[in-house]
Amino acid sequence: MNKTIKVNQETIDWEQNMTIDRVLKIMNYTFKMIVVKVNGDLVKKEDYNTKIIPEGAEVQIIHLIAGG
Repeated sequence: MNKTIKVNQETIDWEQNMTIDRVLKIMNYTFKMIVVKVNGDLVKKEDYNTKIIPEGAEVQIIHLIAGG
């Protein structure tokens, strides 16, 4: 059985040493303004390439939309 994580309620395969940048690439998210939480903890943008996502994690990626 493959190891997985949940990203915005969608299940994807988990990879050893998987980072937020890797998840964004897999999900094909190119939004410039996003907020990312891993297991409820906010992750700073500068940590996206170093924050390792644990197996079974729940990742929330929220696209911010500016209005006027």
